[in-house]
Amino acid sequence: MVAPALSVVIPTRNAATRLPACLAAVAGGAGHFSAIQIVVADCGSSDATVSVARAAGAEIVQSVAGRGPQLRAAVAASRGEWLLALHADTVLGPDWGAVAAAFASDPTNRDRAGYGRLVFDDPSPWAQRIAASAGWRSRRFGLPYGDQGLLLAVDFYRKVGGYPDWRLMEDVALADRIGRHRLVALDFDAVTSADRYRRDGWLRRPLRNLACLALFRLGMEPDRISRFYEGGARSR
Repeated sequence: MVAPALSVVIPTRNAATRLPACLAAVAGGAGHFSAIQIVVADCGSSDATVSVARAAGAEIVQSVAGRGPQLRAAVAASRGEWLLALHADTVLGPDWGAVAAAFASDPTNRDRAGYGRLVFDDPSPWAQRIAASAGWRSRRFGLPYGDQGLLLAVDFYRKVGGYPDWRLMEDVALADRIGRHRLVALDFDAVTSADRYRRDGWLRRPLRNLACLALFRLGMEPDRISRFYEGGARSR
């Protein structure tokens, strides 16, 4: 079964080291779709991110900094019937294409969204615990984060209002708009870099993420949360 055309949208900033593996994994699943387009929304990288993306056949759009604005810019340039939002430091498992294509080919999923299973590129017990907690959070509260990938039909994306124009919490906002009962755990790995956890601390990093979520739920403006977050980390 060949699924509809897919656009993979990836926000980037100085991602030249991690991006090649991400794009290679995307290419590995391309044969399951009638067509695949990769759109990289860059916000002024000073490394080789743009040339790496172009060499892999991606289309480049320029954007102001922030995952929300970058994802919106990438979606605006997309042509596929389905979208897959992906972080540049995430490498999809080898079976992602077959699983995603089966989901996209099922008409009953036109008003649902799928996400991958978070795995870190680190064998430590801390990494396994945090990944397991992300799976529980996603299932229990309908809150997959952006590093798990998000697959949904373009029409559905527009219907729920898409990503907000925020530097941070854009993934939580879209998950809220979709709703817990319309989010589906898909059976493929989203292997994400653990660099930021190794740098910031396996305990401190998730606590900061949790604090940002709590502040968001209490009504704090995303720009203020972003300033708090970036005081101790550069990106989630």
